[in-house]
Amino acid sequence: MTTVPSTTFNLDQLNEQFESASPTEIITWSVQNIPTGLVQTSAFNVDDIILTDILYKTLGTRTPVIFLDTLYHFKETLELVGKVVEIYGLDLRTYKNLDVDTREAFAAKFGEALWDTDILKFHEITKIEPLQRGLDELNTVAWITGRRRDQAVTRANMPIFELDGKSRLKINPLAAWTRKQSWAYVAEHKVIYNPLHDQGYPSIGDEPITTRVGEGEDERAGRWRGTGKTECGIHI
Repeated sequence: MTTVPSTTFNLDQLNEQFESASPTEIITWSVQNIPTGLVQTSAFNVDDIILTDILYKTLGTRTPVIFLDTLYHFKETLELVGKVVEIYGLDLRTYKNLDVDTREAFAAKFGEALWDTDILKFHEITKIEPLQRGLDELNTVAWITGRRRDQAVTRANMPIFELDGKSRLKINPLAAWTRKQSWAYVAEHKVIYNPLHDQGYPSIGDEPITTRVGEGEDERAGRWRGTGKTECGIHI
């Protein structure tokens, strides 16, 4: 099959066409129109696993799934990754910093608690560079994310279809969904999810810099609390 350049798509037309479409309809279009070079990126939050469920269970694809091993995930997240791989037969592609394999080695090379002294460098090392390397190695034309507009005010105007910094098509099938709709899907389809979601963590990132979220706060308020950051950098 021939890879379809992302620049051949009319973003305005696609966003108008699919604004009221279901995530399954959006992903179905993506699978049908991007025969090679389609990947999913996943942090194994509940929305990510919903998309995996659609890709693997509903549509029966073998879409590669990129996971960024920062070395600082919660143990519950890593246990969940293993379970999802087993349940779906996931084509998991794990990417991480090339120089270190453990938290101890990371601290020795980059300093203790780098996230406290230089959060931008921490995210460049653990997420931004590994993601870009993964997308490049997989010859990515388009990538699917689990972002929703209601997760944070900074995502309120997020389109369903957009281009990333390298002109790859970036697809956000859940953009128009609410948190309530996501959890309704989980209940209906019996989708596995991280037990930390039931313990006050609606959005789960790295253990040292993810806190519980209080009533009335944005879903992602527990990520990088006190740093002034709203994104780790992979979606900017």
